[in-house]
Amino acid sequence: LLLATLTYDTLRFEYEDFPETKEPVWILGRKYSVFTEKEEILLDVTSRLWFTYRKNFPAIGGTGPTSDTGWGCMLRCGQMIFAQALVCRHLGRDWRWIKGKKQMDNYFNVLNAFIDKKDSYYSIHQIAQMGVGEGKSIGQWYGPNTVAQVLKKLATFDTWSSLAVHIAMDNTVVMEEIRRLCQSNFPCAGAAACPAVESDVLYNGYPEEAGVRDRLSLWKPLVLLIPLRLGLTEINEAYIETLKHCFMMPQSLGVIGGKPNSAHYFIGYVGEELIYLDPHTTQPAVEPSDSGCLPDESFHCQHPPCRMSIADLDPSIAVGFFCSTEEDFNDWCQQIKKLSLVRGALPMFELVERQPSHFSNPDVLNLTPDSSDADRLERFFDSED
Repeated sequence: LLLATLTYDTLRFEYEDFPETKEPVWILGRKYSVFTEKEEILLDVTSRLWFTYRKNFPAIGGTGPTSDTGWGCMLRCGQMIFAQALVCRHLGRDWRWIKGKKQMDNYFNVLNAFIDKKDSYYSIHQIAQMGVGEGKSIGQWYGPNTVAQVLKKLATFDTWSSLAVHIAMDNTVVMEEIRRLCQSNFPCAGAAACPAVESDVLYNGYPEEAGVRDRLSLWKPLVLLIPLRLGLTEINEAYIETLKHCFMMPQSLGVIGGKPNSAHYFIGYVGEELIYLDPHTTQPAVEPSDSGCLPDESFHCQHPPCRMSIADLDPSIAVGFFCSTEEDFNDWCQQIKKLSLVRGALPMFELVERQPSHFSNPDVLNLTPDSSDADRLERFFDSED
């Protein structure tokens, strides 16, 4: 609860620096040395979009909460992992944010998609309200699987990004399903709510033709989210090496999950510690200036990131990957297959070519978790903050 009331300026002095270690530091598929690349590590972390609790934003639904302090941490983590997908999509993994440096329009387009207002694609307003029809009251905590399902549904309206979002259920990734989804010529497979190609309407201020070009391509960029349970009450040690390898893959979007009473966005690891961005800081809502510029410094964590022991991770998580091309996806599949050969690493999920006959359609837009494990984690987090 205390962290939820601290300001950013207070927190920036509370975090310890990276340890002096010979162990490599992995951040979303990039390998660093603390001794020779410390500034590069911090710049990479600072460049990730950091979404925290906010206060004094427009009331959700017109009459609802004006702050998400105490209940929105997993929703903010979902925003962060999805924002990383949009950064990879529109700016590239090599893009860096430098304080005071002029940024390209696409950067502000990405950031605007998450601003706390009702008409932003992935705002706290949209995420909270999308769950209402599925029995999630506004202000109720979401588990990793639930927030992934909600973000998938919201992505169907984001014609600018034109993403193929796949949630792999039952610990199984079906390659055939993903290829069918990504090779579709339709902007949003199965979503009748998507606008027609002929429309000349601006969505979130983005020209419709930007999405039209991508629809005609042979492969829609893939956001792959895999909800997992890696143990009963604590993470099974046999999964730790596999989890580490996920952060080593160039397609990595990180992991959303948490520890008792907190949800975090995990972006890498060093030694036996996970590196994460923490949403439990309440900042004032941001409004564009009269000139239309968006003050963006509060969306970048400018202190050393938090760390925690991997052993303290709650076993219910969702792992994310981004594959911009079919070749990228094929490469990811090969890396996952090689993981099964790593000594002492237990696979976290199964990779299969075709859907087993007993499976339901994995692309059905169902916002209610099928697993009692997800419900258990939500009850576990209900006492948060």
